[in-house]
Amino acid sequence: MRKKVVLACTVCNGRNYTTEKKQQSAERIEVKKYCKRCAQHTIHRETK
Repeated sequence: MRKKVVLACTVCNGRNYTTEKKQQSAERIEVKKYCKRCAQHTIHRETK
Protein backbone atom coordinates (compact mmCIF):
# COMPACT_ATOMS: atom_id res chain seq x y z
CA MET A 1 0.00 0.00 0.00
CA ARG A 2 1.21 3.52 -0.76
CA LYS A 3 0.92 6.72 1.25
CA LYS A 4 0.48 10.25 -0.19
CA VAL A 5 3.16 12.75 0.86
CA VAL A 6 3.72 16.45 0.17
CA LEU A 7 7.11 17.80 -0.94
CA ALA A 8 8.20 21.28 0.17
CA CYS A 9 11.05 23.43 -1.17
CA THR A 10 13.94 23.82 1.29
CA VAL A 11 14.64 27.40 0.13
CA CYS A 12 11.20 29.09 0.18
CA ASN A 13 9.19 26.37 2.02
CA GLY A 14 6.60 26.34 -0.78
CA ARG A 15 4.60 23.11 -0.95
CA ASN A 16 4.79 22.42 -4.68
CA TYR A 17 4.52 18.68 -5.27
CA THR A 18 2.68 15.60 -4.08
CA THR A 19 3.87 12.04 -4.55
CA GLU A 20 3.43 8.56 -3.13
CA LYS A 21 5.79 6.33 -1.18
CA LYS A 22 5.71 2.90 0.38
CA GLN A 23 3.98 3.01 3.74
CA GLN A 24 6.64 0.94 5.50
CA SER A 25 9.45 3.36 4.63
CA ALA A 26 10.43 5.42 7.70
CA GLU A 27 12.88 7.70 5.87
CA ARG A 28 11.84 11.07 4.50
CA ILE A 29 12.05 11.59 0.75
CA GLU A 30 14.48 14.19 -0.70
CA VAL A 31 14.21 14.98 -4.41
CA LYS A 32 15.74 17.71 -6.55
CA LYS A 33 12.85 19.40 -8.41
CA TYR A 34 11.99 22.71 -10.05
CA CYS A 35 10.43 25.36 -7.79
CA LYS A 36 8.19 27.94 -9.49
CA ARG A 37 8.65 30.50 -6.71
CA CYS A 38 12.47 30.30 -6.71
CA ALA A 39 12.65 29.79 -10.51
CA GLN A 40 15.41 27.19 -10.09
CA HIS A 41 16.00 23.56 -9.23
CA THR A 42 16.11 23.03 -5.46
CA ILE A 43 15.90 20.15 -3.02
CA HIS A 44 12.36 19.29 -1.97
CA ARG A 45 11.77 17.33 1.25
CA GLU A 46 8.80 15.39 2.52
CA THR A 47 6.69 17.32 5.04
CA LYS A 48 4.58 16.02 7.91
